[in-house]
Amino acid sequence: MPKRHEYHGRVVWTGAGRGGTTSYEAYSRAHRIEVAGKPPIEGSADPLFRGDDTRWNPEDFLLAALSACHMLWYLHLCAEAGVVVTAYEDAPIGVMELSKGTGQFVEVVLQPQITITADSDAATAEALHEQAHANCFIARSVNFPVRHQAVIERAAPA
Repeated sequence: MPKRHEYHGRVVWTGAGRGGTTSYEAYSRAHRIEVAGKPPIEGSADPLFRGDDTRWNPEDFLLAALSACHMLWYLHLCAEAGVVVTAYEDAPIGVMELSKGTGQFVEVVLQPQITITADSDAATAEALHEQAHANCFIARSVNFPVRHQAVIERAAPA
């Protein structure tokens, strides 16, 4: 039997002060995301859905979660394989299609830029992205493709 792990959080709508949901245009999408022991995050909807563009939105979180999950698995696998990563930066792109007033993600492309040490094996570093993708529980939990287009550079010998 698989082990189970629960995650707990709290989302509080903080935008009720504008008079509530008297109409679609009237209410604020402001909310606060809380997890015990962590700083709260001020959220909203995407501006496309009448949200505040200075706050995080669920689409931002989904993209960041996919990117971070892939990165953390990748770093883990590199450490186990003897590939020394000295820098990792991703600029993921999420594509949402809108139809009939709602949307759905249809694809996310991760674009990690990675630097490895001169004596690390670049072929192994490249291949580990497939394993990181297979291990990422967030990528395995979504119903759209998550692809990666990694660029791996070797650092100059010391």
